[in-house]
Amino acid sequence: MTEPRLSFKEMCAKFDVTPRTLRYYEYIELLAPEREGRSRFYGPKEIARMTLILRGRRFGFQLEDIRQWLLIYEKEGTTAQMEAWIVMADGQLKELAEQQAQLELARKELQQLRDDTAEALKKAV
Repeated sequence: MTEPRLSFKEMCAKFDVTPRTLRYYEYIELLAPEREGRSRFYGPKEIARMTLILRGRRFGFQLEDIRQWLLIYEKEGTTAQMEAWIVMADGQLKELAEQQAQLELARKELQQLRDDTAEALKKAV
């Protein structure tokens, strides 16, 4: 039985990405679809890679970090992959915590400004 393959259009639809994004990931060698003439087909390996790429993007990783992680995953096995992932995750968790603190500060400032404006409006009426 042949393994399932997705066409370029099906891959875009499955992962809700633009054709430009998919072509870019291929251009920077994060994905390597099979080619038949001008058509591209994505097998289970490429589908799994795309899942990992999008997960990494959702976590805020840069594409080069994702590339390094995928290279480790493919060439050095589970232990090295997990060690590298822990280092990358620790750095990203720190970055996300800093962003969260900045967002919370901005939210509080905006809430105070909104409340002050609403109070001034009540007094003006």
